[in-house]
Amino acid sequence: MTGPLLFIRYAFPPNERGLCGPADTASLRGYAAAGVAGDGLPRLASQFAGAWPYLQLIAAANGIADPLDTRVVEAYWVGNSLLDTVRVADYGASLDERFRRQAGRGWASIAAAIPAGALPHHSFHVFCVYPWTGLLRDGRTEPSLHVLDSCRISWGRVLTDDPLVVARRPLAWDGRALSLGPPVPCQVAAGFVTSLRPGDWVSVHWGSVCDRLTPAQLLALRRYSVRHLRLANGTNPVTNVPVSACRSAGI
Repeated sequence: MTGPLLFIRYAFPPNERGLCGPADTASLRGYAAAGVAGDGLPRLASQFAGAWPYLQLIAAANGIADPLDTRVVEAYWVGNSLLDTVRVADYGASLDERFRRQAGRGWASIAAAIPAGALPHHSFHVFCVYPWTGLLRDGRTEPSLHVLDSCRISWGRVLTDDPLVVARRPLAWDGRALSLGPPVPCQVAAGFVTSLRPGDWVSVHWGSVCDRLTPAQLLALRRYSVRHLRLANGTNPVTNVPVSACRSAGI
């Protein structure tokens, strides 16, 4: 699997819903369905304003010229050792430039999370940045539990392949903190992943399977997701949202 195609597998589900990335959804679907990384794919990938700067940061920190290198793409969506190479100062400067103005008063919570252990992984963006910046293209700003749970990359084990049902741990909210609930069956779309079988572990984004996970990838995705979930609760980027906003958002 090439880096550009892997990136699109993860990025396409929200793009298809009109939430992020370029308007040319048909071209993205065509590349992913054909399994061919054409010359236009990197240009389309660079139009994902949320993800692309993270890829650039990870690549630069590791001396990798191509932000769509497979190792870089995996680091951002799933997690790997490339994340540990990114200097805290560089990550902080990047987030400051991109999000300080948009976050407003919420910037203090994002800033507090950076030296506390933040890494440029998608889970940090979902749990610690998105609630204060509302970066979905449809203008949605409230950090509802459904949106956070759909937007994070979750993992699940295939129970049945027709229909495709996975057991995954949903995001839960007890009024004070976010956590992962017990596994529950969830019907999902296969996305562009074929030949799934009961027992396979998969990654899920906005209700679609993105990839089949190896044991090492499963461990990494769990590790980085839990790391940033704990960080989010510790710095309260979600729980500091006014009670009225939480109620209206369904949190």
